[in-house]
Amino acid sequence: MRQRGSKAWCLAVLLLVAPSVHAEEKEPSTFIEIGGAGEWGLRHGGFSFGPNLGVEHTIIENWLEIEAGVTPLFAKGQAETGTDFFLKKPFELSKSLEFEAGGGVEWIHKVSGKPGDSMAGEAVVEFIYRPWQDKNFRLFLEPAYAYDFGKEHEQSLSVSGGLKIGIR
Repeated sequence: MRQRGSKAWCLAVLLLVAPSVHAEEKEPSTFIEIGGAGEWGLRHGGFSFGPNLGVEHTIIENWLEIEAGVTPLFAKGQAETGTDFFLKKPFELSKSLEFEAGGGVEWIHKVSGKPGDSMAGEAVVEFIYRPWQDKNFRLFLEPAYAYDFGKEHEQSLSVSGGLKIGIR
């Protein structure tokens, strides 16, 4: 009798564990982006750089993603922080390469130089590369164009890049 109970217990454990062992790993719907960024002012020149931190979430798979991020940029005698929000459409080019295109808004807070706040419109493309089998880690490169609606109507080209880490 004791042997029969042990077999039933083992069978129950196998039935509970087996589906999770054979289930395919799902794609994360949310990623944290960590990297660096550089920006070049088209109207007045100058180059600034700094760290980049963002969060990207898939709203509708293969159709719509949202991204929010913050980038403090530093140049000689100037510092500013850009906080942006994008809507992007993903396109899968291959199993390891994805392209996203979109746009959004950016709030720019200038800390030094000519302090003040302004809003900008931004167009962005992003290339995402998956060099590893693990679906939680990816590399990204994100060029962008921004038009500042502030007094000086600054235009800029920027590029950010780094690591995307999937969270569940």
